[in-house]
Amino acid sequence: MYQKFNIPVSYNIKASFNFILLKLLMKNVFLTGIFLVYSHLYFSQSFDKQAHRGGKSLYPENTVPAMKNALKMNITTLEMDLAITKDKKVILSHDAFLSPELVTKPDGTYIPKDSGFYYKIYDMPYAKIQTFDVGLKKLNNYPDQKKIKAQKPLFSEVIDACEAYARELKRPLPFYNIETKTRPFSDLIFHPEPKEFVALMMKIILKKGIQDRVIIQSFDPRTLEIIHKEYPKIMTALLVEKVDDKKLAQQQTHFENIPAEKFRQYPDHLNGVAGDMKFLSFTPTIYSPDHTLVTSELVQECHALGMKVIPWTVNTKERLKELKDLGIDGVISDDPRIFE
Repeated sequence: MYQKFNIPVSYNIKASFNFILLKLLMKNVFLTGIFLVYSHLYFSQSFDKQAHRGGKSLYPENTVPAMKNALKMNITTLEMDLAITKDKKVILSHDAFLSPELVTKPDGTYIPKDSGFYYKIYDMPYAKIQTFDVGLKKLNNYPDQKKIKAQKPLFSEVIDACEAYARELKRPLPFYNIETKTRPFSDLIFHPEPKEFVALMMKIILKKGIQDRVIIQSFDPRTLEIIHKEYPKIMTALLVEKVDDKKLAQQQTHFENIPAEKFRQYPDHLNGVAGDMKFLSFTPTIYSPDHTLVTSELVQECHALGMKVIPWTVNTKERLKELKDLGIDGVISDDPRIFE
């Protein structure tokens, strides 16, 4: 064919290469455009309504039924926590262990209150974790929570279920606010080191194609730094709580032989927003403090730095109104009914 039109083979190879390069460039421009569209959508929305662990006031936390229920209630963002199992599966779990507060053992009995640390998720294969129930035990603090059989789900399964259900409801696809459950003092005890944790998580996020609707949040600046360096387009949120000497001492009692400085390597809010920001080399998308720390001055300071303010955990309409009056950009709530 090349000889028929007297076109040199080398020219055709070069043309084919240029065509492929053009297609790749167009694809990259398209993906960048999609990211910019969703980023603009997130920043332009009036208020970010986040369901904490899927809305644990109504359904067992960090489960598929909780997330699907939140989607029915027109939540903007599904908030969730990730943990890593012994066989490197990424699952939803707020606690690094099977909590005595939530979990029913395979024989129907409960985990003794003083032995939760014996059931560390990082020491257990996923198949074994699946034999424990997380939806049947009654929680006194959440009397309206529906009791159903449930297990800690794979992160990938949650994304698949939520994407499909959002389409079934014909509602906008949700944003995901995903917490990396890591701390400097619990590396290789409750979780892998930050780089491996982020790699396992991001492999799934990229495979599912949700990176343009993801916020990565953490109390641990190390995972946020990795995200910012390796995936700079992904939104980030710095979680903040006040950690005084008393709370610090409580944390240290659970971790023997861990150097004291490991407990000071994340924000403690003792020196306000400016002090917290010293733990990062960049400005995150969101500053996410304990709601009791929010003042009008804090909101103004964060907005001046270009950060949204999304506090946790706000569970009454009265408190929601107070915080809205201070100018916050969204809240994380156990109870999606406060947004109605």
